[in-house]
Amino acid sequence: MSQDIAAPQSRHFVLIAAILASSMGFIDGSVISIAIPAIRADLGATLADAQWISNGYLLFLSALILLGGAAGDRFGLRTTFGWGIVVFVLASMVCALAPSPAVLVIARAVQGAGAAFMVPGSLAIIAKAYPREERGKAIGIWAAASSLTSIAGPIIGGFVLTAFGDWSWRLVFAINLPLGGIALALLWFKVNADRPEAGRRLDIVGAALATLALMLVAYGLTGDGSESTPGLLHMAGFVGGGLVLGAIFLIWEARTASPMLPLRLFANKAFSGANGLTFALYFALGGAMFFLPMTMIGGWGVTPANVSLALLPMGVLLTVLSSFSGKWADTFGPAPLIALGSLIVAAAFFLLGITTPLHNVWLAVLPCVALLGLGMGLVVSPLSTAVMTSVADHDTGVASGVNNAVARVAGLMAVALLGLVVASVFERALGSAAELPIFFGLPASGLTETEETMRLAATDAAFAAIAYVTAGLSLLSAVIAWLTLERKNLPARA
Repeated sequence: MSQDIAAPQSRHFVLIAAILASSMGFIDGSVISIAIPAIRADLGATLADAQWISNGYLLFLSALILLGGAAGDRFGLRTTFGWGIVVFVLASMVCALAPSPAVLVIARAVQGAGAAFMVPGSLAIIAKAYPREERGKAIGIWAAASSLTSIAGPIIGGFVLTAFGDWSWRLVFAINLPLGGIALALLWFKVNADRPEAGRRLDIVGAALATLALMLVAYGLTGDGSESTPGLLHMAGFVGGGLVLGAIFLIWEARTASPMLPLRLFANKAFSGANGLTFALYFALGGAMFFLPMTMIGGWGVTPANVSLALLPMGVLLTVLSSFSGKWADTFGPAPLIALGSLIVAAAFFLLGITTPLHNVWLAVLPCVALLGLGMGLVVSPLSTAVMTSVADHDTGVASGVNNAVARVAGLMAVALLGLVVASVFERALGSAAELPIFFGLPASGLTETEETMRLAATDAAFAAIAYVTAGLSLLSAVIAWLTLERKNLPARA
Protein backbone atom coordinates (compact mmCIF):
# COMPACT_ATOMS: atom_id res chain seq x y z
CA MET A 1 0.00 0.00 0.00
CA SER A 2 1.32 3.41 -0.87
CA GLN A 3 2.46 5.48 2.09
CA ASP A 4 1.78 8.85 0.42
CA ILE A 5 -0.54 10.09 3.14
CA ALA A 6 2.35 11.44 5.23
CA ALA A 7 6.05 12.10 4.73
CA PRO A 8 8.37 10.34 7.22
CA GLN A 9 8.83 13.52 9.23
CA SER A 10 5.03 14.03 9.45
CA ARG A 11 3.93 10.52 10.43
CA HIS A 12 3.85 11.35 14.11
CA PHE A 13 1.15 13.94 13.37
CA VAL A 14 -1.03 11.16 11.95
CA LEU A 15 -0.43 9.14 15.12
CA ILE A 16 -1.32 12.07 17.40
CA ALA A 17 -4.50 12.81 15.43
CA ALA A 18 -5.55 9.15 15.63
CA ILE A 19 -4.90 9.02 19.37
CA LEU A 20 -6.91 12.22 20.00
CA ALA A 21 -9.83 10.96 17.91
CA SER A 22 -9.81 7.59 19.67
CA SER A 23 -9.62 9.35 23.03
CA MET A 24 -12.86 11.21 22.31
CA GLY A 25 -14.66 7.95 21.60
CA PHE A 26 -13.18 6.15 24.60
CA ILE A 27 -13.93 9.01 27.00
CA ASP A 28 -17.54 9.26 25.91
CA GLY A 29 -17.96 5.50 25.99
CA SER A 30 -16.37 4.88 29.38
CA VAL A 31 -17.62 7.92 31.31
CA ILE A 32 -21.23 8.07 30.11
CA SER A 33 -22.44 5.25 32.41
CA ILE A 34 -21.04 7.10 35.45
CA ALA A 35 -22.55 10.38 34.22
CA ILE A 36 -26.05 8.97 33.57
CA PRO A 37 -27.33 9.51 37.16
CA ALA A 38 -26.19 13.17 37.02
CA ILE A 39 -27.84 13.60 33.62
CA ARG A 40 -31.09 12.15 34.94
CA ALA A 41 -31.02 14.45 37.97
CA ASP A 42 -30.05 17.56 35.99
CA LEU A 43 -32.45 17.11 33.06
CA GLY A 44 -35.22 15.17 34.81
CA ALA A 45 -34.65 12.19 32.50
CA THR A 46 -36.54 8.92 32.95
CA LEU A 47 -35.00 5.44 32.84
CA ALA A 48 -36.07 5.10 29.20
CA ASP A 49 -34.48 8.49 28.43
CA ALA A 50 -31.25 7.25 30.03
CA GLN A 51 -31.37 4.11 27.89
CA TRP A 52 -31.82 6.21 24.73
CA ILE A 53 -28.95 8.50 25.71
CA SER A 54 -26.76 5.41 25.49
CA ASN A 55 -28.59 3.65 22.67
CA GLY A 56 -28.95 6.67 20.39
CA TYR A 57 -25.17 6.64 20.11
CA LEU A 58 -24.78 2.87 19.88
CA LEU A 59 -27.56 2.53 17.31
CA PHE A 60 -25.93 4.62 14.60
CA LEU A 61 -22.39 3.57 15.49
CA SER A 62 -23.18 -0.14 15.24
CA ALA A 63 -25.36 0.19 12.11
CA LEU A 64 -22.97 2.44 10.17
CA ILE A 65 -19.49 1.37 11.31
CA LEU A 66 -19.04 -1.09 8.42
CA LEU A 67 -20.17 1.59 5.98
CA GLY A 68 -17.74 4.02 7.63
CA GLY A 69 -14.83 1.67 7.06
CA ALA A 70 -15.71 1.24 3.38
CA ALA A 71 -16.18 5.01 2.97
CA GLY A 72 -12.54 5.52 3.97
CA ASP A 73 -11.48 3.48 0.94
CA ARG A 74 -14.05 5.09 -1.36
CA PHE A 75 -13.45 8.77 -0.54
CA GLY A 76 -9.99 8.69 1.05
CA LEU A 77 -9.04 8.03 4.65
CA ARG A 78 -8.06 11.58 5.54
CA THR A 79 -11.30 13.04 4.18
CA THR A 80 -13.59 10.44 5.75
CA PHE A 81 -11.75 10.42 9.07
CA GLY A 82 -11.75 14.23 9.18
CA TRP A 83 -15.45 14.61 8.45
CA GLY A 84 -16.21 11.95 11.05
CA ILE A 85 -14.36 14.05 13.62
CA VAL A 86 -16.23 17.20 12.52
CA VAL A 87 -19.65 15.57 12.93
CA PHE A 88 -18.63 14.00 16.25
CA VAL A 89 -17.35 17.28 17.71
CA LEU A 90 -20.32 19.37 16.54
CA ALA A 91 -22.74 16.82 17.99
CA SER A 92 -20.72 16.80 21.22
CA MET A 93 -21.21 20.56 21.56
CA VAL A 94 -24.97 20.12 21.20
CA CYS A 95 -24.79 17.37 23.85
CA ALA A 96 -22.92 19.70 26.20
CA LEU A 97 -25.58 22.42 25.78
CA ALA A 98 -28.65 20.15 25.61
CA PRO A 99 -31.60 21.69 27.49
CA SER A 100 -33.71 18.51 27.54
CA PRO A 101 -33.39 14.72 27.30
CA ALA A 102 -34.88 14.74 23.78
CA VAL A 103 -32.22 17.12 22.44
CA LEU A 104 -29.49 15.08 24.13
CA VAL A 105 -30.76 11.82 22.59
CA ILE A 106 -30.85 13.32 19.08
CA ALA A 107 -27.37 14.80 19.50
CA ARG A 108 -26.06 11.46 20.74
CA ALA A 109 -27.49 9.78 17.63
CA VAL A 110 -25.65 12.26 15.39
CA GLN A 111 -22.53 11.74 17.48
CA GLY A 112 -22.81 7.99 16.88
CA ALA A 113 -23.06 8.55 13.13
CA GLY A 114 -19.90 10.65 13.24
CA ALA A 115 -18.15 8.01 15.31
CA ALA A 116 -19.04 5.35 12.72
CA PHE A 117 -16.80 7.18 10.23
CA MET A 118 -14.21 8.27 12.81
CA VAL A 119 -13.57 5.03 14.73
CA PRO A 120 -12.53 2.80 11.78
CA GLY A 121 -10.33 5.57 10.42
CA SER A 122 -8.24 6.03 13.56
CA LEU A 123 -6.40 2.72 13.18
CA ALA A 124 -6.60 2.51 9.38
CA ILE A 125 -4.91 5.88 8.86
CA ILE A 126 -1.99 4.77 11.06
CA ALA A 127 -1.61 1.60 8.99
CA LYS A 128 -1.61 3.67 5.81
CA ALA A 129 0.86 6.27 7.04
CA TYR A 130 3.53 3.94 8.45
CA PRO A 131 5.55 1.36 6.51
CA ARG A 132 5.10 -2.26 7.56
CA GLU A 133 8.36 -2.41 9.52
CA GLU A 134 7.31 0.59 11.69
CA ARG A 135 3.58 -0.10 11.87
CA GLY A 136 3.68 -2.40 14.90
CA LYS A 137 5.43 0.19 17.07
CA ALA A 138 2.99 2.94 16.01
CA ILE A 139 -0.06 0.77 16.68
CA GLY A 140 1.45 -0.19 20.04
CA ILE A 141 1.73 3.50 21.00
CA TRP A 142 -1.87 4.05 19.86
CA ALA A 143 -3.09 1.04 21.87
CA ALA A 144 -1.21 2.14 25.01
CA ALA A 145 -2.64 5.67 24.76
CA SER A 146 -6.13 4.25 24.21
CA SER A 147 -5.80 2.02 27.28
CA LEU A 148 -4.59 4.96 29.36
CA THR A 149 -7.58 7.02 28.22
CA SER A 150 -10.00 4.20 29.03
CA ILE A 151 -8.53 3.90 32.52
CA ALA A 152 -8.09 7.60 33.33
CA GLY A 153 -11.33 8.86 31.73
CA PRO A 154 -13.80 7.41 34.26
CA ILE A 155 -11.60 8.39 37.22
CA ILE A 156 -11.30 12.01 36.10
CA GLY A 157 -14.99 12.09 35.16
CA GLY A 158 -16.04 10.62 38.51
CA PHE A 159 -14.05 13.16 40.51
CA VAL A 160 -15.33 16.04 38.35
CA LEU A 161 -18.95 14.94 38.87
CA THR A 162 -18.37 14.59 42.62
CA ALA A 163 -16.60 17.95 42.94
CA PHE A 164 -18.84 20.14 40.76
CA GLY A 165 -22.25 18.47 40.99
CA ASP A 166 -24.84 17.22 38.54
CA TRP A 167 -24.37 19.96 35.91
CA SER A 168 -20.76 18.93 35.28
CA TRP A 169 -21.80 15.97 33.10
CA ARG A 170 -21.73 18.53 30.29
CA LEU A 171 -17.93 18.73 30.59
CA VAL A 172 -17.70 15.10 29.44
CA PHE A 173 -18.87 16.26 26.01
CA ALA A 174 -17.28 19.72 26.04
CA ILE A 175 -13.77 18.21 26.29
CA ASN A 176 -14.24 16.90 22.74
CA LEU A 177 -13.97 20.43 21.28
CA PRO A 178 -10.24 20.98 22.02
CA LEU A 179 -9.37 17.32 21.36
CA GLY A 180 -11.19 17.28 18.05
CA GLY A 181 -9.94 20.71 17.07
CA ILE A 182 -6.29 19.69 17.50
CA ALA A 183 -6.86 16.42 15.60
CA LEU A 184 -8.48 18.29 12.69
CA ALA A 185 -5.71 20.88 12.55
CA LEU A 186 -3.08 18.15 12.34
CA LEU A 187 -4.99 16.30 9.62
CA TRP A 188 -5.65 19.36 7.48
CA PHE A 189 -2.26 21.04 7.74
CA LYS A 190 0.21 18.20 8.36
CA VAL A 191 -1.24 15.18 6.52
CA ASN A 192 -1.55 14.72 2.77
CA ALA A 193 -4.81 13.69 1.13
CA ASP A 194 -4.66 10.02 0.15
CA ARG A 195 -5.91 8.63 -3.16
CA PRO A 196 -9.45 7.18 -2.92
CA GLU A 197 -10.52 3.96 -4.62
CA ALA A 198 -12.97 5.35 -7.16
CA GLY A 199 -14.41 1.96 -8.07
CA ARG A 200 -15.42 1.07 -4.50
CA ARG A 201 -19.21 0.87 -4.02
CA LEU A 202 -20.97 1.66 -0.75
CA ASP A 203 -23.88 -0.41 0.53
CA ILE A 204 -26.20 2.51 1.30
CA VAL A 205 -29.35 0.35 1.13
CA GLY A 206 -27.88 -2.16 3.56
CA ALA A 207 -26.88 0.57 6.01
CA ALA A 208 -30.38 2.09 5.89
CA LEU A 209 -32.05 -1.28 6.44
CA ALA A 210 -29.74 -2.15 9.35
CA THR A 211 -30.32 1.23 11.00
CA LEU A 212 -34.11 1.05 10.71
CA ALA A 213 -34.22 -2.56 11.90
CA LEU A 214 -32.13 -1.84 15.00
CA MET A 215 -34.08 1.36 15.68
CA LEU A 216 -37.45 -0.41 15.63
CA VAL A 217 -36.26 -3.25 17.88
CA ALA A 218 -34.66 -0.84 20.36
CA TYR A 219 -37.76 1.40 20.40
CA GLY A 220 -40.02 -1.59 20.90
CA LEU A 221 -38.03 -2.78 23.91
CA THR A 222 -37.29 0.62 25.45
CA GLY A 223 -40.42 2.69 24.84
CA ASP A 224 -40.87 6.40 24.35
CA GLY A 225 -39.52 7.85 27.61
CA SER A 226 -41.80 6.80 30.48
CA GLU A 227 -40.60 5.04 33.62
CA SER A 228 -42.93 2.05 33.15
CA THR A 229 -42.34 -0.90 30.84
CA PRO A 230 -43.69 -0.71 27.27
CA GLY A 231 -47.00 -2.49 26.61
CA LEU A 232 -47.15 -5.84 24.84
CA LEU A 233 -48.76 -4.37 21.72
CA HIS A 234 -46.07 -1.69 21.53
CA MET A 235 -43.30 -4.28 21.85
CA ALA A 236 -44.85 -6.76 19.45
CA GLY A 237 -45.50 -4.14 16.77
CA PHE A 238 -42.12 -2.43 16.76
CA VAL A 239 -39.95 -5.46 17.53
CA GLY A 240 -41.82 -7.48 14.90
CA GLY A 241 -41.31 -4.71 12.35
CA GLY A 242 -37.62 -4.57 13.22
CA LEU A 243 -37.22 -8.31 12.77
CA VAL A 244 -38.93 -8.15 9.37
CA LEU A 245 -36.57 -5.38 8.26
CA GLY A 246 -33.67 -7.42 9.66
CA ALA A 247 -34.70 -10.36 7.46
CA ILE A 248 -34.93 -8.05 4.44
CA PHE A 249 -31.45 -6.74 5.31
CA LEU A 250 -30.02 -10.27 5.27
CA ILE A 251 -31.69 -11.02 1.94
CA TRP A 252 -30.26 -7.82 0.49
CA GLU A 253 -26.78 -8.58 1.81
CA ALA A 254 -26.91 -12.05 0.25
CA ARG A 255 -27.79 -10.65 -3.19
CA THR A 256 -26.01 -7.30 -3.51
CA ALA A 257 -22.65 -7.17 -5.27
CA SER A 258 -20.92 -5.09 -2.54
CA PRO A 259 -22.41 -6.08 0.83
CA MET A 260 -21.40 -4.27 4.02
CA LEU A 261 -21.90 -7.62 5.82
CA PRO A 262 -20.46 -10.48 3.71
CA LEU A 263 -22.64 -13.41 4.80
CA ARG A 264 -20.25 -15.91 3.19
CA LEU A 265 -17.90 -15.45 6.14
CA PHE A 266 -20.44 -17.04 8.48
CA ALA A 267 -20.14 -20.36 6.65
CA ASN A 268 -16.94 -20.77 8.67
CA LYS A 269 -17.75 -22.39 12.05
CA ALA A 270 -14.95 -20.60 13.89
CA PHE A 271 -15.96 -17.18 12.56
CA SER A 272 -19.63 -17.76 13.43
CA GLY A 273 -18.67 -19.06 16.87
CA ALA A 274 -16.40 -16.10 17.57
CA ASN A 275 -19.17 -13.65 16.69
CA GLY A 276 -21.80 -15.64 18.60
CA LEU A 277 -19.77 -15.58 21.80
CA THR A 278 -18.92 -11.92 21.17
CA PHE A 279 -22.62 -11.08 21.11
CA ALA A 280 -23.36 -13.05 24.30
CA LEU A 281 -20.35 -11.77 26.25
CA TYR A 282 -20.56 -8.13 25.18
CA PHE A 283 -24.33 -8.17 25.74
CA ALA A 284 -23.57 -9.21 29.33
CA LEU A 285 -20.74 -6.71 29.77
CA GLY A 286 -22.61 -3.78 28.18
CA GLY A 287 -25.77 -4.37 30.20
CA ALA A 288 -24.07 -4.83 33.56
CA MET A 289 -21.74 -1.86 33.13
CA PHE A 290 -24.66 0.39 32.15
CA PHE A 291 -26.82 -0.45 35.16
CA LEU A 292 -24.14 -0.96 37.86
CA PRO A 293 -23.09 2.72 38.17
CA MET A 294 -26.75 3.77 38.12
CA THR A 295 -27.48 1.30 40.93
CA MET A 296 -24.56 2.48 43.03
CA ILE A 297 -24.94 6.24 42.51
CA GLY A 298 -28.71 6.68 42.28
CA GLY A 299 -29.71 3.65 44.33
CA TRP A 300 -27.13 3.38 47.11
CA GLY A 301 -25.94 7.00 47.24
CA VAL A 302 -22.29 6.27 46.38
CA THR A 303 -20.34 9.24 44.97
CA PRO A 304 -19.30 9.13 41.29
CA ALA A 305 -15.65 9.40 42.39
CA ASN A 306 -15.90 6.23 44.48
CA VAL A 307 -17.75 4.43 41.70
CA SER A 308 -14.99 5.30 39.23
CA LEU A 309 -12.37 3.96 41.66
CA ALA A 310 -14.35 0.77 42.19
CA LEU A 311 -14.45 0.20 38.42
CA LEU A 312 -10.73 0.92 37.98
CA PRO A 313 -9.41 -2.67 38.41
CA MET A 314 -11.24 -3.89 35.33
CA GLY A 315 -9.44 -1.48 32.99
CA VAL A 316 -6.05 -2.06 34.61
CA LEU A 317 -6.26 -5.87 34.56
CA LEU A 318 -7.66 -5.95 31.03
CA THR A 319 -4.79 -3.78 29.80
CA VAL A 320 -2.05 -5.71 31.63
CA LEU A 321 -3.32 -9.19 30.72
CA SER A 322 -4.17 -8.56 27.06
CA SER A 323 -0.56 -8.79 25.85
CA PHE A 324 0.05 -12.02 27.78
CA SER A 325 -3.22 -13.68 26.79
CA GLY A 326 -2.49 -13.00 23.12
CA LYS A 327 0.76 -14.98 23.43
CA TRP A 328 -0.97 -17.78 25.35
CA ALA A 329 -3.60 -18.02 22.61
CA ASP A 330 -0.80 -18.66 20.11
CA THR A 331 0.37 -21.56 22.27
CA PHE A 332 -2.90 -23.15 23.41
CA GLY A 333 -5.35 -21.82 20.84
CA PRO A 334 -8.05 -19.22 21.56
CA ALA A 335 -10.71 -21.67 22.81
CA PRO A 336 -9.20 -22.50 26.26
CA LEU A 337 -8.36 -18.85 27.03
CA ILE A 338 -11.76 -17.50 25.98
CA ALA A 339 -13.67 -20.31 27.72
CA LEU A 340 -11.73 -19.82 30.96
CA GLY A 341 -12.08 -16.03 30.77
CA SER A 342 -15.82 -16.27 30.13
CA LEU A 343 -16.25 -18.61 33.12
CA ILE A 344 -14.42 -16.09 35.32
CA VAL A 345 -16.65 -13.30 33.99
CA ALA A 346 -19.72 -15.42 34.77
CA ALA A 347 -18.46 -15.94 38.33
CA ALA A 348 -17.91 -12.18 38.71
CA PHE A 349 -21.47 -11.37 37.64
CA PHE A 350 -22.92 -14.11 39.84
CA LEU A 351 -21.03 -12.80 42.87
CA LEU A 352 -22.19 -9.26 42.06
CA GLY A 353 -25.78 -10.52 42.23
CA ILE A 354 -25.24 -12.32 45.54
CA THR A 355 -23.47 -9.38 47.20
CA THR A 356 -25.76 -6.62 45.90
CA PRO A 357 -27.77 -6.31 49.19
CA LEU A 358 -24.51 -5.59 51.08
CA HIS A 359 -24.09 -2.18 49.35
CA ASN A 360 -20.37 -2.54 50.02
CA VAL A 361 -18.25 -0.78 47.42
CA TRP A 362 -14.79 -1.88 48.57
CA LEU A 363 -15.36 -5.43 49.90
CA ALA A 364 -18.00 -6.57 47.41
CA VAL A 365 -18.16 -4.53 44.21
CA LEU A 366 -14.43 -3.84 43.78
CA PRO A 367 -13.33 -7.52 44.11
CA CYS A 368 -16.06 -8.58 41.66
CA VAL A 369 -14.97 -5.90 39.18
CA ALA A 370 -11.35 -7.08 39.55
CA LEU A 371 -12.51 -10.63 38.80
CA LEU A 372 -14.39 -9.27 35.79
CA GLY A 373 -11.21 -7.56 34.55
CA LEU A 374 -9.26 -10.79 35.00
CA GLY A 375 -11.79 -12.69 32.89
CA MET A 376 -12.00 -10.09 30.13
CA GLY A 377 -8.21 -9.82 30.09
CA LEU A 378 -8.11 -13.50 29.10
CA VAL A 379 -10.78 -12.99 26.40
CA VAL A 380 -10.08 -9.82 24.42
CA SER A 381 -6.79 -10.62 22.65
CA PRO A 382 -7.59 -14.32 22.00
CA LEU A 383 -10.96 -13.28 20.57
CA SER A 384 -9.24 -10.97 18.08
CA THR A 385 -6.90 -13.84 17.21
CA ALA A 386 -9.85 -16.19 16.70
CA VAL A 387 -11.58 -13.74 14.36
CA MET A 388 -8.46 -12.98 12.32
CA THR A 389 -7.34 -16.60 11.94
CA SER A 390 -10.79 -17.89 11.00
CA VAL A 391 -10.81 -16.14 7.60
CA ALA A 392 -8.47 -15.74 4.64
CA ASP A 393 -5.82 -13.00 4.84
CA HIS A 394 -7.63 -10.74 2.38
CA ASP A 395 -10.77 -10.84 4.58
CA THR A 396 -9.18 -9.93 7.92
CA GLY A 397 -10.13 -6.25 7.74
CA VAL A 398 -13.76 -7.04 6.97
CA ALA A 399 -13.85 -9.78 9.61
CA SER A 400 -12.50 -7.41 12.28
CA GLY A 401 -15.08 -4.79 11.30
CA VAL A 402 -17.93 -7.30 11.50
CA ASN A 403 -16.81 -8.45 14.96
CA ASN A 404 -16.57 -4.83 16.11
CA ALA A 405 -20.09 -4.17 14.83
CA VAL A 406 -21.43 -7.31 16.56
CA ALA A 407 -20.00 -6.11 19.88
CA ARG A 408 -21.67 -2.69 19.44
CA VAL A 409 -25.03 -4.22 18.51
CA ALA A 410 -24.78 -6.46 21.57
CA GLY A 411 -24.35 -3.41 23.82
CA LEU A 412 -27.30 -1.70 22.13
CA MET A 413 -29.59 -4.71 22.59
CA ALA A 414 -28.40 -5.21 26.19
CA VAL A 415 -29.35 -1.72 27.33
CA ALA A 416 -32.74 -2.00 25.61
CA LEU A 417 -33.69 -5.52 26.68
CA LEU A 418 -32.21 -5.49 30.18
CA GLY A 419 -33.88 -2.13 30.80
CA LEU A 420 -37.14 -4.01 30.37
CA VAL A 421 -35.99 -6.51 33.01
CA VAL A 422 -34.92 -3.75 35.41
CA ALA A 423 -38.18 -1.81 35.10
CA SER A 424 -40.43 -4.86 35.55
CA VAL A 425 -38.50 -6.35 38.50
CA PHE A 426 -38.23 -2.94 40.20
CA GLU A 427 -41.99 -2.28 39.88
CA ARG A 428 -42.90 -5.71 41.25
CA ALA A 429 -40.40 -5.51 44.12
CA LEU A 430 -41.77 -2.13 45.26
CA GLY A 431 -45.09 -3.74 46.11
CA SER A 432 -47.36 -1.29 47.92
CA ALA A 433 -44.85 1.53 47.42
CA ALA A 434 -45.25 1.33 43.62
CA GLU A 435 -47.71 4.25 43.73
CA LEU A 436 -45.06 6.58 45.18
CA PRO A 437 -42.74 8.69 42.95
CA ILE A 438 -39.91 6.16 43.26
CA PHE A 439 -37.83 5.31 40.18
CA PHE A 440 -34.92 2.96 39.57
CA GLY A 441 -31.53 4.62 39.69
CA LEU A 442 -32.76 7.87 41.26
CA PRO A 443 -32.67 8.89 44.93
CA ALA A 444 -36.03 9.79 46.47
CA SER A 445 -36.72 12.42 49.13
CA GLY A 446 -39.45 12.58 51.75
CA LEU A 447 -39.75 8.81 52.17
CA THR A 448 -40.40 7.12 55.48
CA GLU A 449 -37.81 4.66 56.79
CA THR A 450 -39.99 1.75 55.63
CA GLU A 451 -40.46 3.23 52.16
CA GLU A 452 -36.71 3.88 51.80
CA THR A 453 -36.04 0.27 52.81
CA MET A 454 -38.48 -0.89 50.12
CA ARG A 455 -36.81 1.34 47.53
CA LEU A 456 -33.38 -0.07 48.33
CA ALA A 457 -34.69 -3.65 48.26
CA ALA A 458 -36.34 -3.06 44.87
CA THR A 459 -33.12 -1.51 43.51
CA ASP A 460 -31.12 -4.52 44.72
CA ALA A 461 -33.60 -6.99 43.24
CA ALA A 462 -33.53 -5.25 39.86
CA PHE A 463 -29.74 -5.20 39.60
CA ALA A 464 -29.40 -8.75 40.95
CA ALA A 465 -31.68 -9.91 38.12
CA ILE A 466 -29.34 -8.22 35.65
CA ALA A 467 -26.31 -9.86 37.28
CA TYR A 468 -27.78 -13.36 37.05
CA VAL A 469 -28.87 -12.93 33.43
CA THR A 470 -25.42 -11.69 32.45
CA ALA A 471 -23.77 -14.56 34.34
CA GLY A 472 -25.83 -17.02 32.30
CA LEU A 473 -24.87 -15.34 29.03
CA SER A 474 -21.20 -15.43 30.00
CA LEU A 475 -21.49 -19.18 30.62
CA LEU A 476 -23.06 -19.51 27.17
CA SER A 477 -20.11 -17.70 25.59
CA ALA A 478 -17.71 -20.13 27.31
CA VAL A 479 -19.59 -23.09 25.84
CA ILE A 480 -19.60 -21.56 22.35
CA ALA A 481 -15.86 -20.88 22.55
CA TRP A 482 -15.04 -24.44 23.60
CA LEU A 483 -17.21 -26.01 20.89
CA THR A 484 -16.32 -23.81 17.92
CA LEU A 485 -12.82 -22.34 18.31
CA GLU A 486 -9.38 -23.82 17.89
CA ARG A 487 -7.73 -25.79 20.72
CA LYS A 488 -4.05 -26.70 20.47
CA ASN A 489 -2.33 -29.51 22.30
CA LEU A 490 -0.30 -28.58 25.35
CA PRO A 491 3.43 -28.44 24.58
CA ALA A 492 5.05 -31.79 25.27
CA ARG A 493 7.47 -31.93 28.20
CA ALA A 494 11.01 -32.95 27.52
